[in-house]
Formats: sequence, C-alpha cells, structure tokens
Amino acid sequence: VSKQMLGQVLRELQLLCTAEQQFIEKFFQLGQGTTALQVLEVSLRAMSSPVPVPPLLIAYLLYLFLRLEEPTTRLLSEIFVCLEPELRGFLDVCSKIHPFGCLQVLVTLNDSIFEMWGSSAALPSSFLNTVLGNVLVLAKSSFNKCIGALCKELEEAKMPSKMKGGILPSVSRFEEFVTFSEEVFRTAQRKGELDKAHLRLADSVFSSINSLSSANLKVNTDMVMMENFYHIHCFLCQKKIHCLEAKKREAKLRYSEHMEKYVIKYLGQPLEKLNHFFEGVKARVAQGVKEEEVSFHLAYSKQELRKVIEKYPGKEVKRALEILYRKIHKYLSAEENLLPVVWHAMEQEFIRQYQEFEDLIQRCYAGSGIAMDFTMEDLLSYFNSITRSN
Repeated sequence: VSKQMLGQVLRELQLLCTAEQQFIEKFFQLGQGTTALQVLEVSLRAMSSPVPVPPLLIAYLLYLFLRLEEPTTRLLSEIFVCLEPELRGFLDVCSKIHPFGCLQVLVTLNDSIFEMWGSSAALPSSFLNTVLGNVLVLAKSSFNKCIGALCKELEEAKMPSKMKGGILPSVSRFEEFVTFSEEVFRTAQRKGELDKAHLRLADSVFSSINSLSSANLKVNTDMVMMENFYHIHCFLCQKKIHCLEAKKREAKLRYSEHMEKYVIKYLGQPLEKLNHFFEGVKARVAQGVKEEEVSFHLAYSKQELRKVIEKYPGKEVKRALEILYRKIHKYLSAEENLLPVVWHAMEQEFIRQYQEFEDLIQRCYAGSGIAMDFTMEDLLSYFNSITRSN
C-alpha cells in the first residue's frame, strides 16, 4: 500500500512542478522567447561560421546557458519551500509501516526518477530533481541503517535455551528478509544496493551459525550446523540469486563437512572399543612398528584383539545400530528430511570402517584365524532391516 501511495505522490508532484514551471516561464518570459535565449541562438550560429570565435565569448555563452534556468528554480524553491520537509516526513511514515518499509521507499523513488526521465513528457525541473535527489540519499541511508541493524541482529542472535536443534532463528530471519526483498525488488530497474545487502547478510548469518561451536547446546553442534547450512543451501538453490552463488556453494561445502564430522563422531559409539583398539594399531604402524610385529605388543596382542571382538557379537552390533538410528531420528528435524541422507552416510562410513578393520587384521594378525563375529553381508542386512522397519 505504501509503495502505491508513494508512487502516486511522486507522479502528482511531477505534474504539479512541471505545470508550475511552464506557467512561470511563460508569465515571466523565462522560456524560449527571452532575449537571452535569442542572443544565445544567434551566438551559437555564429560559432558554427568560418569566422573564429574568441574563447572568452565561448566561456560567456556557456555561463549564460547554465544560468538560464536559475530564475525558474529560485521561484519554484520559494513556492514549494515546504515540499522537501513534508516529503521527508511522508517517506518516514512509509518506512515505519513495515519493518522493511525502507526497501519499498528506495525502490519506488529509484523507479519513479527513472520513469520521469524516461517519459516523453517534459523533463522535471532542476528544482524537483534536487528535491528527489536529496530524499533518495535519505532513503539509501535508511536502507543501509536497516541492513546494518539486521546484520547485528543476526550475528548476536542467541539460540533459545529450550531449543534442542532445528533451524536457528537467525537463519529464519535471513530467509524472511531475502524473500521479502526479492519480491519488493522484483521489477526494480536497479538492484545494486540489494545485492550488496544480500552479501552482507549472508556473511552475518554464516557467522551466526559458526559461533555455535562455543554455545551451550543440548545436542551435537555438528548436527545443528549441518542442518542449518543444508537449509540455507536448499533455500538459495530455490531462490537462484546470482550474487549469492558463491555463498550457496560455501553452504553446501560446510554442510558436507559437518555431516562428515557428525557421522564419524556417532559411528564411534556402536564399535567404540574396537575403534580405540585399531586406532592404537594404526598409531604403532605409523610410528615405525612393522605390521607383523604389532601383535607382540602387549596392549595389541592377539589375545587382546579376541577380547575386544568378543564384546561385539552380531546381535549387539545390530542393537547398537538401532539405538543410534533412534537417536538420530529424535534430534534431526523432520522438516529438512535429512535422516535418509545421514543414515546412508552412516552406512557408507560403517562399511568403510569394517573393511579397514578386516584389512588391519589380515595385515597385522595374518594366520591367526581371528575374524569379527559379523560379515559384510550381515552388516548390510542390519542397515536394510533398520531402514525398512522405520
């Protein structure tokens, strides 16, 4: 509504100022019929003749040409002395109608000025140009202040104490602004200010998500960061905003990084002791111990390996995976539908670990006859069973 009202006000102002300018020029003989203009026309014709024109005369003619409109402008300034203050007040009201009202004001002013200069009607007077230029500067200043305040809001946003996960308030706020601004600027002739604002806000919301590492969350931080970067990536894919293409790619990268961390952390739980045992084996090999000699170290002997493997019979592994699935299902937000993606990543990582354990047994405990209680086929059946039953 404010956009339509402002546009109507500006159109009426153009008509009013143009009509008043035409009257003043005619009444006070400041138009094309003035002696000054006639002198200028004759002088310009003289400049095009083969007779050289003195430089001082050229300078005087240019000065005279630039001064022609000043009487009209001065008279209009006296007549409409209260126009600019009133217009500033009206713009202030328009900006307060909506939290992001300054966007509509900026777009309407920009478009109206372009429309005035692009129309076939008489060009607006320098007086109206000056007034609109002044209020446009004011509108841009209000817009920049709004973006600065919103950036600060996003960066300082706190996660609600009762919130265990899901989409952060700063991310929702960012999306709210982008959606609204895209609609406001949809038909705008200039979008430079909006592109800059989008980049500033994207930096702020990324900073807000990154700051979660020091927050007191009740759930895994990597999970929350994974979900929010994934959410932003999907949102930017949908919006297709050119200036945010780099941010879209960054969001995808960050989401993938945190999902990998989340998967690795939680997959350590079903086979925790087995993981610790083989981490120690790899550390010894990395320190220079020959693979065939690892089993001679007391902590990594064949007997110790058998003890650890006995703690993980197939049934227990399946039960541990079921518990893990329920935990992931509990904390991942249903709106993002990330559960199938994360669970598939869990399966791939678990298979990779299993193959690594089997390889270490073959290399470091060759001929011992030691093997885990479950096979690759068993492992795949565990994951398939859990997926089907849920």
